[in-house]
Amino acid sequence: MGKWHYGVVLDAGSSGTRVYVYRWLNNVVARKGADSTELKSLPEIKTKPEWTKKIHPGVSFFADRPEEVGSQHLAELLEHAKKIVPHDAIKDTPIFLLATAGMRLLGDVERNLLLDQTCSYARANSDFLLPDCDVHIQVIPGVTEGLYGWIAANYLLGSFNEPGRHDHGKGHHTYGFLDMGGASAQIAFAPNSTETQKHANDLTLLRLRNVDGSTQEHRVFVTSWLEFGVHEARRRYLETMQAASAVDNANELPDPCLPGGLRTTIDGKPLTSEQQTGMQLLGTGKFDECLRQTYPLLDKDAPCLDQPCLLHGIHAPAIDFDVNHFVGISEYWHSTHDVFEMGHKDKAYDFNTYQQRVESFCSQDWETIAKGIDEHKWKKLNHEKAFEICFKASWIINVLHNGIGVPRVALEETTGPIHNGTKEAITHAPSKDFLDPFQAVNKIDSTEVSWTLGKMVLYASSQVPVEIEEKTLPVGFGSNVAGIPNDFQYPSTELLPNPDGLHGTSWHDALLNARSSRRVPGLVLFVLLIIMAIFFLCGRTRRSRMCHKIGNIFHRGRSYTHYPKKRKFFGGKLPFFGPRSPSYERVLEDAAHEYDLGGIVSGRSSLDVGRLSDADPASFLPPKRASSWSSSNTPSLKFGLDNSPSGTIGLGITAGSGINAMDRAGLVVRTESRDHLSPIALGPTSNGRRSRTGSPSRSHPHRSPIMPPLTRDD
Repeated sequence: MGKWHYGVVLDAGSSGTRVYVYRWLNNVVARKGADSTELKSLPEIKTKPEWTKKIHPGVSFFADRPEEVGSQHLAELLEHAKKIVPHDAIKDTPIFLLATAGMRLLGDVERNLLLDQTCSYARANSDFLLPDCDVHIQVIPGVTEGLYGWIAANYLLGSFNEPGRHDHGKGHHTYGFLDMGGASAQIAFAPNSTETQKHANDLTLLRLRNVDGSTQEHRVFVTSWLEFGVHEARRRYLETMQAASAVDNANELPDPCLPGGLRTTIDGKPLTSEQQTGMQLLGTGKFDECLRQTYPLLDKDAPCLDQPCLLHGIHAPAIDFDVNHFVGISEYWHSTHDVFEMGHKDKAYDFNTYQQRVESFCSQDWETIAKGIDEHKWKKLNHEKAFEICFKASWIINVLHNGIGVPRVALEETTGPIHNGTKEAITHAPSKDFLDPFQAVNKIDSTEVSWTLGKMVLYASSQVPVEIEEKTLPVGFGSNVAGIPNDFQYPSTELLPNPDGLHGTSWHDALLNARSSRRVPGLVLFVLLIIMAIFFLCGRTRRSRMCHKIGNIFHRGRSYTHYPKKRKFFGGKLPFFGPRSPSYERVLEDAAHEYDLGGIVSGRSSLDVGRLSDADPASFLPPKRASSWSSSNTPSLKFGLDNSPSGTIGLGITAGSGINAMDRAGLVVRTESRDHLSPIALGPTSNGRRSRTGSPSRSHPHRSPIMPPLTRDD
């Protein structure tokens, strides 16, 4: 591995797919010469504008022909990534294709076929690191997308690395995050301390790792609203408007969200010559009415089972705007700056200035707007975008102020239509330092704010090595509980730690991974465990015969009369080798004809032993297994849509179990079959053991190997 690590993320959105390439320093290099502040910081992720490429349409466009998604869509993006990543680093560069709301709207069969084709094509046509398709190629739930966005925004703003410089009061130093795409919208924020305690079960635990190996934890509320993106909201708006129309034979529906005089198809598309006679929308250019008609789409009247709620009856902790300062990306930026800020690069936002600009634009007739577009009055506006911009602006205003509750900043400062809100915002922006309740952003320090950056920050953070692996908790996120939650999600399967509690390399890697330094010890351990398992299952008769054969090998040519103790090579030491009682074996050997053995079990077989009656008070419970391949502390590594369990990865041997296979009270006794634990001549003090008068075993300091299973200790 060279000086740089690389990572590739493909954002498969509803309208297109965009590839991002990132890089960061090798941790050894990053630590050299780093000061204390840099050591306590997250790995520094770098990218360049030319490392990003977007193509249209989205992956979901190939739902009815998934076999074409590779050659017709992914090929161009993979070739772009190959040009950026050095050839010798490609095999160590992870690639992720993470699809969002567009793919979430597909059926399960269509979605799975697309994902399978995507993974197969990526593996066949590139050498990027792709260890597990289910993790690296997947549809991520909206809450995961929102969390990645929250990480990206706070990473670029510096709140992770320098919390003291971003102290908002009340011990709070992070920023809230808002994202709105075409199909869904997300919100993520860390509540104040009071709300954090009150709504602990509603928060997500996020753990990151600094350059020096230390960790930082954050507790974040994140939720997502599917069908609340601008395109899906527009679709719901048009359906509602058609349903509300009382005239069945009407050819026109008035739409206050379209510029006056503009005619479109019923779904808001430009008219063609063949569509001149069908149902049409006729723009009226009444923005106030547009605001009123889009407000019901927030679904604020939905039942709220757990107060408070934001949109669509979704519960959320109360937002303290004194310490929660939000940044908004995607449509929050495009709908507030591309047109209505006239190309200014300021990041400030105030409600009244924005609404005045929207009303001024949307009240113009379509002929005037079309002429301005042709004259390039608005650099980023074309005819198709102009069809939608007024609806988008009304939706953004409703979501921000009536849905989420962002305060309407600067109302009291605006005195009339000549107020230049943009110029004033530019003047004050440097001193505000993102401390307004809401600010729309596109880039921070020349880097685009994208949730894909948050994914790569998480991955790069997880690659930082630690000195004491057993005492270091893993990087990732899950339910807000101490330690490692059952639903904890790791950045990549390549980085999954040992699932038995993170004590070193997993059993799979130790046995099969040629790069693992523990491969040989792990293989030896595995073989020994298999041998022991076979030995326990072969039955007492066969075990006894094997013991005698082993003893014969060790004592070949010797007289057992002269070596009475050595004949019991294992039998005198361990309860599961040889006969049941060492005293019985000596008696049988020295003077067997003088004793009446009665019901004592023969050393040859245990199958003829009498059974306990149902009424016997010393009857045994089924034995408890003494060791297991899993532990109650073992995390379930789960991945999949909506954070639901979709699989468990890996097995492990619980470290520190304290089970000694050579202990009389340990593994062997607990795993004996019930047939081989049937004593005879039970007495009130026998504890379920056989007894013989004069047997030396009665005074033996250890417990007899023939005993009931140990009392459960859990």
